[in-house]
Amino acid sequence: MLGERAAFPLAAQLRDSGAPLGDVFSFLSGLYFRGKLAYGRAFARTGAPRMGCSSSRRVADWSPGRDLTLGDLRGIAEIGVTPDEPRFREPLERDPRRWRLCFRETTGSSCSEHRDGEVCRRHRESLGGRLRFPADFVGRGDMSRGGLMLRCVLKKQELDYVPTAGATRHGTRPPRLEPLR
Repeated sequence: MLGERAAFPLAAQLRDSGAPLGDVFSFLSGLYFRGKLAYGRAFARTGAPRMGCSSSRRVADWSPGRDLTLGDLRGIAEIGVTPDEPRFREPLERDPRRWRLCFRETTGSSCSEHRDGEVCRRHRESLGGRLRFPADFVGRGDMSRGGLMLRCVLKKQELDYVPTAGATRHGTRPPRLEPLR
């Protein structure tokens, strides 16, 4: 996608005029991000805060529909995904309440608790006992979680959530998902 000679339509759009962040990340990360994006759109609660583009141009503030340029993507690629990297950590710590679409409170919507352990620990502390995650994620890798979320969207059935406090978050691998037809 970053190559000058990449000729497929999304790469050309990214180079020419920019492409929606959701489309770019779905291409780059495949099934997991597609599942996460579809699930978030399907089960978002009306009235919940939307994450729009901020004047600070921080990626954490961009909505999936925001156009991403090739320069934006190259800038994102320079950021390390570790708790020690301030450009990764600080947007997550800045205001956890803005993440209601990702961190389910008892009446909010959700996707997954997919953060580094240290960052996740900080969110658990800042949100008290309200941080929840899908119990069906235990033992699943990214691809399996993405597939599970897509199946939930097709069935119009939201996952069940449990509080992270005291929950088993790692476990044995569940059976493979049935193929979609």
